[in-house]
Amino acid sequence: MQYPERLKILPLSEIGDYSMTENASKHNGPDHIGIIMDGNGRWAQSQGLSRIKGHHQGVETCRPIIEACQELDIHYLTLYAFSAENWKRPESEVNALMELLELFLMNETETLVKQRVRLHAIGRVEDLPARPRAALKKAMDVTREFDEWHLTLALNYSSRNEIVDATKAIAAKAAAGKLDPKDLDWETISDHLYTKELPDPDLIVRTSGETRLSNFLLMQSAYAEFYFTATCWPDFTKAHLEEAIRSYHNRERRFGRTGEQVDVEASLSF
Repeated sequence: MQYPERLKILPLSEIGDYSMTENASKHNGPDHIGIIMDGNGRWAQSQGLSRIKGHHQGVETCRPIIEACQELDIHYLTLYAFSAENWKRPESEVNALMELLELFLMNETETLVKQRVRLHAIGRVEDLPARPRAALKKAMDVTREFDEWHLTLALNYSSRNEIVDATKAIAAKAAAGKLDPKDLDWETISDHLYTKELPDPDLIVRTSGETRLSNFLLMQSAYAEFYFTATCWPDFTKAHLEEAIRSYHNRERRFGRTGEQVDVEASLSF
């Protein structure tokens, strides 16, 4: 199939080095990146290590990526840390993941405060074990006043569960006479999602070569761009993040408009 010239995606080798100051406009985003951090187990297997060691290394990857987002002027980062489906994994692995979550929160809260990053959590976090849940609450409480940089952890998260929970809340309001079903629109639904305090993601990145969303931000990513890389999460670096952003900047986001309309709007913004 031959695509129009406007829709062609150039290979990264033809774009050149990414630089927020030289080659990209901060106003063109992405301002919110969601990352499906996949491949810890496969990375560990390739190194002859246990899956738990892979998860340890995956946790170590988080800090430099959080810092990279600040350096690249990305104000919102959402990390898919533990899905609702992950409870199906072996009990020993689930327990290790919960311990790692607690350790991450205990070790990184001071850094988040120093860097003035507000921590959010989405998902049914009330079902997490007591210790990581307490560490999460503390980290969220002490960063609550920050408003420029935002880190969101998707924990016990399922987009389908999110839609169910939003629907229940809306139905309860309708039954109580606080909401007229005739007035229901997307804004109302959006206001009942876990992400009601966050903008929709501009870019979704998935590591390890898989090319699916796995129940991550299904409603919010309706107009997001997607970037898939074969690199496993423990090996993911700032350079890989910049590569994803270069790909993003080589795409035209039309939101239902024509390319000509987008061009006119862009010309008027300068």
